[in-house]
Amino acid sequence: MSTPHRTLMALADLATPMAVRVAATLGLVEHAGAGGATAAELAARTGAAAGPLHRLLDHLVAVEVFEEHQGRYRPTALGAQMHPDSPEGVKPLLDITCAGGRAELAFADLLDTVTTGAPAYPIRYGREFWEDLGDSPKLRSSFDAQMNWRYRTHAPQIAANFDWSRFPTIVDLGGGDGPLLLEILAAHPSVRGQVVDLPPTAAAATARFAALGVSDRASAVAGSFFDPLPAGADAYLLSDILHDWDDEACAKILTQVRDACAPHSTLVVVEAVRGYGAGTGIDLFMLMCFNGRERTVDELAALAASCGLTFQGAVAVSEGRMALEFTP
Repeated sequence: MSTPHRTLMALADLATPMAVRVAATLGLVEHAGAGGATAAELAARTGAAAGPLHRLLDHLVAVEVFEEHQGRYRPTALGAQMHPDSPEGVKPLLDITCAGGRAELAFADLLDTVTTGAPAYPIRYGREFWEDLGDSPKLRSSFDAQMNWRYRTHAPQIAANFDWSRFPTIVDLGGGDGPLLLEILAAHPSVRGQVVDLPPTAAAATARFAALGVSDRASAVAGSFFDPLPAGADAYLLSDILHDWDDEACAKILTQVRDACAPHSTLVVVEAVRGYGAGTGIDLFMLMCFNGRERTVDELAALAASCGLTFQGAVAVSEGRMALEFTP
């Protein structure tokens, strides 16, 4: 029987999480392949130091992420989830050169966040998360890819489980390169849509729409949801946006939406909420990374009301996401 001390230390262990993240960052699964490779071969392929890499591999074997036979290491079924082509899609969340994996490392400065109230990401990296993305094409593209993976199961459900056909025109604010908008357009042929996002992502969305042959129904413009927005759309969509921001920033976003609304317009907020899809772990991440937070339906309704938007109702649209409707 485990003692409470041992159980607590298992929860607090850093060796294994960091070993897995280093393995993902070095691409050990890809370099080992199905046939496996020796520690020396993997060191040569990754540019790592042979001795330390050998010890890392031994720990990965101990935690059943890799297996070793006659000096050759290869990933187990668990370790194979780190492959870029794995359906689990977790590599960008573990690779510390990608936006998600890099952000997770700022948890090391969680004490500063808890004691000062300031997000840990800029403490660790010297600038805010969004500034980091703006200055690094790799981080930006990895973030967009992460959002596409995150929505691969949610987007079809959100498109099917909500009556988007009520809105002939939809403006998707911060919609990336269009993963959700494309699903909505596919499910509702009468709808046209526009993505508003920062310049590199808006350009990627434009290229994606053209490649898929939907440029007659989908477009993208460069912009920020903190600035004046395209006016008079039937619906404005904020999907997984508000939890990234504190209440003050959310109020600015919601005010810009309200100002863009026509009398008939509707704001649709698609989010995980406390009690449905949003747990304490992701809430801590939002605090640590952005000073954001996961909110309840009532908290979102109150925040919107302070910006002149009236809550009309909420409905579950996927496993872990709700759609909340607001009108000006």
